[in-house]
Amino acid sequence: MKNIKRTSFYLIVMVVLSLFMITSCSANEPQNSEKETNEKVRIVLDWTPNTNHTGLYVAQANGYFAEQGLEVEIMQPPEDGAVALVGGGGAEFGVSFQDSLAPNFASANSMPVTAVAALIQHNTSGIISLKEDGIDSPAKMAGHNYATWDMPIEKAIIKKIVEDDGGNFDEIEMVPSTVTDVITALQTDIDTVWVFYAWDGIATKVKGLDTNYLNFADYGKELDYYCPVLITNTEYAQENSETVKKALTAIKQGYEFAIENPEEAAQILLEAAPELNPEIVVESQKWLADQYIADAEKWGYIDQDRWDSFYGWLFENKLVENEISEGTGFTNEYLPE
Repeated sequence: MKNIKRTSFYLIVMVVLSLFMITSCSANEPQNSEKETNEKVRIVLDWTPNTNHTGLYVAQANGYFAEQGLEVEIMQPPEDGAVALVGGGGAEFGVSFQDSLAPNFASANSMPVTAVAALIQHNTSGIISLKEDGIDSPAKMAGHNYATWDMPIEKAIIKKIVEDDGGNFDEIEMVPSTVTDVITALQTDIDTVWVFYAWDGIATKVKGLDTNYLNFADYGKELDYYCPVLITNTEYAQENSETVKKALTAIKQGYEFAIENPEEAAQILLEAAPELNPEIVVESQKWLADQYIADAEKWGYIDQDRWDSFYGWLFENKLVENEISEGTGFTNEYLPE
């Protein structure tokens, strides 16, 4: 009987010791590193997903964000845009444009946002028209109509290129219109439309339209402004500089992948946004492969001379309420080498 009791006691002790060892091992075992280290970051777009954003989706799909210890949510923009959301702390990053950022930087009560990378190196927006209309120079817009958003900076840019070319801006019929389908607009009642060539310009080619295209950047350095750019909350960046650098490292990888593998990158974008036209996405991606970095020294780099030139032109033409000091609103300090 004593032997049985002794044996039972040893068994109980062994079970307790085993449970203790299992608990200890579990406590000392490294936890899931992704759960431990992945920091949540939100990126709000400027518009619905398109090829301007491909590098973001590639960075997410290919695990580049995860490699940097980041868990990223790509968000659709609110009605008041990315600047207000990022400036108010509702997202850490956002996609915006240098021209639409101008009123903020010229305001006495500006939102705390800073451009930290150029997603496309040069301004690829301009005026498109059907070739049969013969508008192959800005001056020839006179005598035709133009679909306008009725925005001061927009109309000043049109006036500049037309008058610098010897044309009469007042002879352009301004038609208030938010064109959502460039193909239909050009084939019905609109002669000229402001487009971002990588999307709507490519769409006209895919649909077989013969067009003339006037690229703004060809008509003065001050019009070669940055669109789009990646912005961040200035205070957030100052307090989380390493996180910003990690995010830009992953995004840079995403865009470099899109440059080297445009068709594969296009499929990644289509998986994220299956509502897009596959043919336009693929052709747009091929075209943008040469535009993301273009002639810059590296992806994301913002040239201060060009940045300041545009803002200086806006002030000279009374398009912003206050002068924007040189170097205001952007930095290259977070860009990876």
